[in-house]
Amino acid sequence: MLMRRSSIAAALSFSFLSCSAFATDLAPQLLKKAEAEQKSYLATVKELVDIDTGTGQALGLKTVSAMLVERLKGLGAEVTTTPATPSAGDNIVGTFKGTGSKNFLLMVHYDTVFGPGTAAKRPFKLDGERAYGPGVADAKGGVAMILHSLQLLQDQKFNDFGTLTVLFNPDEETGSAGSKKIIAELARQQDYVFSYEPPDTDAVTVATNGINGVFLDVKGKSSHAGSAPEAGRNAAMELAHQMLQLKDLGDPAKGTTVNWTLVKSGEKRNIIPSSASAEADMRYADLSETDRVLADAQRIAAKKLIDGTEVTLRLEKGRPPLAKNPGSEELAKVAQALYRKIGRNIEPIAMRFGTDAGYAYMPGSAKPAVLETMGVVGAGLHADDEYIELSSIAPRLYLTVALITRLSGADVAP
Repeated sequence: MLMRRSSIAAALSFSFLSCSAFATDLAPQLLKKAEAEQKSYLATVKELVDIDTGTGQALGLKTVSAMLVERLKGLGAEVTTTPATPSAGDNIVGTFKGTGSKNFLLMVHYDTVFGPGTAAKRPFKLDGERAYGPGVADAKGGVAMILHSLQLLQDQKFNDFGTLTVLFNPDEETGSAGSKKIIAELARQQDYVFSYEPPDTDAVTVATNGINGVFLDVKGKSSHAGSAPEAGRNAAMELAHQMLQLKDLGDPAKGTTVNWTLVKSGEKRNIIPSSASAEADMRYADLSETDRVLADAQRIAAKKLIDGTEVTLRLEKGRPPLAKNPGSEELAKVAQALYRKIGRNIEPIAMRFGTDAGYAYMPGSAKPAVLETMGVVGAGLHADDEYIELSSIAPRLYLTVALITRLSGADVAP
């Protein structure tokens, strides 16, 4: 394992140190090609945004899936699709075979959070230096970023990579239950994984949060609230007691948060409730925090307020974190060096969101090196004013092409 870690670190360090081979005078040329691609990029984004693809909306997802399959085949990819059960829609995998040795995975989702009819009510529009529409940043702008980066590579006849694999999945907004397995399987075959969620500033992400659910259930005994309340065991009161006891399960020093968000109890006002339940959203970056939170919660919950009630706690693992790791950090340094060639700065950040990059990251393994937020810069995600910054399109297209070129070991940029 030590040898593998040293090997990948050395490879990334070499890429970082040898970015001078990506000649300063060639970088602006590539940026100009990316700028020329922007009009086509925006046309693709418009086409995608103006179709409803909320998670589970089968018709829209099918329409966009067919479009993406056609686009990938048109670029020369070998394409396969598999149902993303239990979600509607397909996982789409496109594979390009090159002449080199380095393997890349470019991935992003094509579902959104918006309901049917949203695209008709708020279609794609340009307004000044921004473009608006449902899912324009999260993550249809990322879908288009992948497609048009591939177009730029093809235009330059660049194929010095080993394999270049694309994954578009239809269920990220609800946890990627039908795509997490294929993400992990594909990631194991790669040297580098780029995920195209949108950053809200010109940044790349080297660490993301994991997401778990914590579930608290209380069983009591029902009775008439007016004539015999003392005969009951009030599950709602015990639940309230437990939630107060469990309010500090997080650990600010480690970035762990546990927030109780859903509460349920009772059927009628005049009945002492026999059951009550609550759910909490857990976010974490440290892999050991899952076990720690559950153990602490179970220990604390043993102290009950009402005798005769039964309290149970469980934790369901959701999307894992992209934990802080040397591979992602070194990859960000390569991105910074390449971005400086066009006179811009890009910051490596850690984000509190959970993304599919967590499924791609392999704890304890040197490969793949994973970089998140490779998409277009945007904000207002999941809201009516979601937008992308037009000024970020060409530089971000440049970044993907430059990274693939550099990391493939090419001595000269396209």
